[in-house]
Amino acid sequence: MADNILEVKNLSTHFFTRAGTIKAADDVSFNIEPGSTLALVGESGSGKSVTSLSIMRLVPPPGKVTAGEIMFNGRDLLKLSEERMRRVRGREIAMIFQDPMTSLNPVYTVGDQIAEAIELHERLSRKQAWAKAVEMMTRVKIPDAERRARDYPHQLSGGMRQRVMIAMALSCKPKLLIADEPTTALDVTIQAEILELLKGLREDFELSMLLITHDLGVVAETAGRVAVMYAGRIVEEAPVRQIFGNPRHPYTEGLLRSVPRLTEQGIRRRRLETIEGTVPNLLHLPEGCKFAPRCAYVIDECTTADIPLLQVDDERRARCIRHDLIGDVSARTRPERVGRSAANAG
Repeated sequence: MADNILEVKNLSTHFFTRAGTIKAADDVSFNIEPGSTLALVGESGSGKSVTSLSIMRLVPPPGKVTAGEIMFNGRDLLKLSEERMRRVRGREIAMIFQDPMTSLNPVYTVGDQIAEAIELHERLSRKQAWAKAVEMMTRVKIPDAERRARDYPHQLSGGMRQRVMIAMALSCKPKLLIADEPTTALDVTIQAEILELLKGLREDFELSMLLITHDLGVVAETAGRVAVMYAGRIVEEAPVRQIFGNPRHPYTEGLLRSVPRLTEQGIRRRRLETIEGTVPNLLHLPEGCKFAPRCAYVIDECTTADIPLLQVDDERRARCIRHDLIGDVSARTRPERVGRSAANAG
């Protein structure tokens, strides 16, 4: 197995508020191999974006990384000085966000903004940086790049602005790209174009990628492995095919059952299932398994002690003591609630 380019070990990021401590990311661990893509999946508020901001050391107050290690190419990013970390951002690890309009400065042209990032990290002349900015805009398939580089963000469509952000992120040839919901604000056609672009650029630039998303369709198209997050914790991690075909955590199973499925005759005409209950308040998490109050497989043992991330097989981990009861999403029906009732669980 290749050495991992990124190893996140027991990462915890908490927000200290007047109401109490919010464990936005709690004991999160995962690895990314060179040239691979890991998708971090979960509902809004599950801790995905906080995890990515922790890696970049950009967690806003009152948030703070309270424990863990973030090993990137053998260095713990949490131990670097702020000056050294600034050199890592953009040059070695780059990040793109879901809404480029809030990331781009409205009073500067997009070409100037890409060129500024290049000047900062590569110490090129202004003319050389501008030429490279135009080259990168061409690489991300922006037509007439020389002219569009002189446009301001509001003059570009959402898809074009996202391409500008990708051009800026890749302009210094980073080894790791963190893409936080890169297609959420775009229509379906443009989403497909951006995903295809990212796949091609990942191969061209020999990138490793951490993809943050709640869209399982994006995961199927882009990632090699998937880590599913719930209430600040990873509840399952496995290769994409295993996750989609044979999940081993009830939350993953619930996510997959809530997605429309295509057959040869078209969309399968059956009522989509839902995950009963609501995501827990991070200020008042239940004892034991955080998913227990919503789980169809819950038993007493699920609610009396913390559930570790168990090694199911060589390639899969699941935070569930009943993982052997969960299986083929397409073939099995969801069981009636067993053990304790939803009202009593947790």
